[in-house]
Amino acid sequence: MLETTPHRTSAPPGCAWCGALLEREPGSPPGRTPCARCGAATTDPWPSDEELDRAYGGWYRPPSGRFSGPGDALLRRTRARLAARLARMAPPGPVLDVGAGDGALLDALGRRGRSATGLERRSERADVLEVAIEELGGAYAAIVFWHSLEHLRAPGAALAAAAGLLSPGGVLILATPNAGSLQARAFGDRWFGLDIPRHLVHVPAAVLLETLDELGLRVERVSHLRGGQVVFGWLHGLVGSLPGRPDLYDAIRRPAARARRGAPLGRAATLGAALALLPVALALALAEAGLGRGGTVYVEARNR
Repeated sequence: MLETTPHRTSAPPGCAWCGALLEREPGSPPGRTPCARCGAATTDPWPSDEELDRAYGGWYRPPSGRFSGPGDALLRRTRARLAARLARMAPPGPVLDVGAGDGALLDALGRRGRSATGLERRSERADVLEVAIEELGGAYAAIVFWHSLEHLRAPGAALAAAAGLLSPGGVLILATPNAGSLQARAFGDRWFGLDIPRHLVHVPAAVLLETLDELGLRVERVSHLRGGQVVFGWLHGLVGSLPGRPDLYDAIRRPAARARRGAPLGRAATLGAALALLPVALALALAEAGLGRGGTVYVEARNR
């Protein structure tokens, strides 16, 4: 994910969401410090640029793709559906994708005749820029943060910049892990959505919605199922609770995209366990979504 400003200190520079001074209290969860003012938590210790470079090594998103089997194709189809929704609900004008990844959403928007630009930490595409959103000008009909806001060093400032870049009636779409979810509570430090050090801020859905309102955006839709990773968050945590702590995320990735190289038999056992636990994960995901505490929160908001 995009980051251009150098930071080389182990202590967080303040709350990554609201900028308030952070004080680590006894009983704070390991790896993150909650903010007494806004309720978000900031990754602590704060990773250096070198640590983030290692965390986003070549294995993280290799040119050959990330996922085994139909995973990458499914990812492209979900981006195509998002592009179709943007085409229906956003006014005419360009789209900005913050955290464009391999450009799947940009390609899908292009096929619909939409001008689109992406931002990313590293880029090999002319339509994906290596700059922060705070450095941009102009106006956009839609801005997307698809599981990217949590990767930014100053996500609160980035969200404020996005609100300022939206044209009248422009749409903001974002999906991000919900630190107030039931699965976050159930799995604690092993929660899939935590992903330290790549995730630098950990925001409950209620805090996110309050911030959007403060920025003058009208929230039109909130979903605890649509944002992806909801069922997988439960499945990853359940499988990871088994003896040996198998890593389902590694198991579904291509060999070149795995953080660790495991034995084929171990990978097969991990996938078999996931298949057996899938009904349980589905039931838990539906239950937490019904309670408004899903593992991911998806939001559509419009510039008033």
